[in-house]
Formats: sequence, structure tokens, C-alpha cells
Amino acid sequence: MSGAIEYIRTGKLRALAVTTINRSESLPELPSASEIVSTYEASQWYGLAAPRNTPGEIVNKLGSEINAVMVDPKFKQRLADLGATTFAGSPADFEKLIIEETEKWAKVIRLSGAKPD
Repeated sequence: MSGAIEYIRTGKLRALAVTTINRSESLPELPSASEIVSTYEASQWYGLAAPRNTPGEIVNKLGSEINAVMVDPKFKQRLADLGATTFAGSPADFEKLIIEETEKWAKVIRLSGAKPD
């Protein structure tokens, strides 16, 4: 949404809904697509990962420092201005998200019948 939010706010683009499971804090007047189609959800996310054999204490330290930024009010506000939201969590939470997203989109690809060229 970050590329379109200013167009939406200035009325140059009419948005119908957001594709996240919940309404956007940045544009709360827009319904979420899940309010129209109950199982619909397609969102983009970003995360940081470390190599597989990175020691646990380093992973935990990185996670702690990243989470401190994610809850910083100035950082959260800047992302909100761009139409984004922050989600702080543990390395295990992030691993779970990656697994769930991979399974979800693999199912969509299988059901669509899409094949690589």
C-alpha cells in the first residue's frame, strides 16, 4: 500500500479495500477484503533472517534489538504514514510465519494449476 497511499489520501485513486485480514490503521475507513470474502487475505511482509547455524545468543540479541526498533513510537508512526504496520515477535514467531506463508501460497499455486515457464 505504501506506493499508493498518498494517491488514496488525496483522492487521485479510489481504493475499494485492503487485502490484509484486518482494516489498516492508516486507512481505517477502508474495509478489509476479508469483510467481503471471509477467507481472503494477501499481505506483504518483510523480515530479517540470519544464516542457519548462527549461534542462538546472536539470534536472540538481534531479535531483541529489532523488536526494540519495532515498538519505537517514531518508527511505528513513520511506517503508519506509509501504510504499513509493525509486528514484533520472537525468532520462533518469525519462523512460524514463514512456514505458514509458504504453506498458504504453495496451496494457492497448486490449486491454480500454475506451472513455471
